[in-house]
Amino acid sequence: MKNYLMTALIALVFGFAGAGLWSVSGLGNGQTRDFLLANPQILPEMAEAYQRGEARDRLAQVSDEVTQPFAGAVLGNPEGSKVLVKFTDYGCTYCRQSVEGIDELIAGDPELKVVVREWPIFEGSEQAARMALAAAKQGKYPAFYHAMFEQGTPSEAGIERAARIAGLDMSAAQAFARSDEATAELAKTMAFARTLQFTGTPSWIAGGEVIEGLVPAERLAEALDADT
Repeated sequence: MKNYLMTALIALVFGFAGAGLWSVSGLGNGQTRDFLLANPQILPEMAEAYQRGEARDRLAQVSDEVTQPFAGAVLGNPEGSKVLVKFTDYGCTYCRQSVEGIDELIAGDPELKVVVREWPIFEGSEQAARMALAAAKQGKYPAFYHAMFEQGTPSEAGIERAARIAGLDMSAAQAFARSDEATAELAKTMAFARTLQFTGTPSWIAGGEVIEGLVPAERLAEALDADT
């Protein structure tokens, strides 16, 4: 992706738009070329800046909705002023590895609200995601979320164990997991992920920043603090 962006930026700089941009700054095409050849280190910076700008534009398309949780699917303070969105899958090893760090952020910041978006992209994960939404419906989402990750790779038995650990009304939960409401919520999250061009889990929205992959909790905290 970075190589593609760098190529596009070089084409832009040396193309028509680039000529217009640099002529305003007093540099012609030849001077632009000489400047870039003398300072090649700025190209990765340009690529990263371009990528961040594109991500912000995509986030702006869904920002009013993506931070609004499915009722109950929240960790931390439901009324918190800092909002972290986590796109997650119970079959994702990196999502499981991120749990402890997020719990530590929550423990250290009473204003942190973590909106969890169930995005089951791994084989066998969808039923776990549906049961998680059922847990949210019953007001027991955090308990199920933690218990489900503790089960390892999702399985029918593991999902049932997690649901019982969380204290769910099993018949009601199973009925909701099969409901059109659950299906619609998963489809909504998939649409958000496509708009944001996420390629896997975990993926994050931390304040006004879009972040992909397993990153240190401190990295997420910095992004949240930068937005306040």
